[in-house]
Amino acid sequence: MKLKFTFFLFLIIVPMLHAQVKIPAYYQQEKSFTDALEKIITNAGLDGSYDAGEDGMEKISFAVIDLNGKQPVIGGVNMDNFIYPASVYKMYVAMEILKQVSNKDYSLYGTYVIKSPNDVDTAKEIFNDPRPLLKNGDTVTVKYLLDLMITRSDNSAANCLIDLANRKHINKTMHAYNWHGSEVTRKFLGRQFEDPGYDTIRGTETSALHAADFMYKINTDQLVNPWVSMQLKVLLGGQLDKSKLAAGLPDNAMYYHKTGWWSIYTNDVGIVDDGKIKYIIALFTPIQEEEVALKMKKVSDEVYKLISKRAAN
Repeated sequence: MKLKFTFFLFLIIVPMLHAQVKIPAYYQQEKSFTDALEKIITNAGLDGSYDAGEDGMEKISFAVIDLNGKQPVIGGVNMDNFIYPASVYKMYVAMEILKQVSNKDYSLYGTYVIKSPNDVDTAKEIFNDPRPLLKNGDTVTVKYLLDLMITRSDNSAANCLIDLANRKHINKTMHAYNWHGSEVTRKFLGRQFEDPGYDTIRGTETSALHAADFMYKINTDQLVNPWVSMQLKVLLGGQLDKSKLAAGLPDNAMYYHKTGWWSIYTNDVGIVDDGKIKYIIALFTPIQEEEVALKMKKVSDEVYKLISKRAAN
């Protein structure tokens, strides 16, 4: 049994040692676009290094994909830098759940019984959301859990869905898209409550490049299949967190996105569409929300203006 367990750990850990950082060939790169994005980051005061405690010195990870031409144009700053995504990686979990539903492994309307220690939330991530906290013994549908996990960023729902999806299956799908290094390694609970093999594994990380590419797959209906892509886009469009990058967008813009915040990390990634222009933006920062909120708003506003100017030319 010990040999089998060691081999199991080997299978979990080895794929994570080779992070995929190459920009896919279907993206075009333009120096002028990257230069403009670098200037936006510098002007917002986000071009430095930050003390991330046990994680050492950390930098932001930022990517933008302009979707308004014949070929998508990508640019960014440290877009291949891997950083703690906080709740943003719940979107990777949602992908696998919807994939399994699409494969008829179970139904969106099938029931699921909440079991401890997955019921970790003691307060709502969005305080004015009327839905009660999940607790041990509650019976809900898979669809309800998906909605809670994405729109309210509910940690208890995420823990349940990570169990249902199975991390090995999530990461197999991640690897199929070459998102090596962005594997889902942890649930949203203490290590002492983790399953064997996951109690000592590294924390989950991702990059702006992978997160933006994920959104690109959704936008083009290529994430698993059109049904999965559209289902996830609907969920992302119902995001209740209107701070961070959403705060810098005009009222007429639709933003399909997932946010994440924990300790010093504040993140946001999504698809912006106002009917005239469309682009993807991903920003991961090692900065507390109170300190970075106005800077993220400024970045979002400036990127919107940049993309609008490019589309007009």
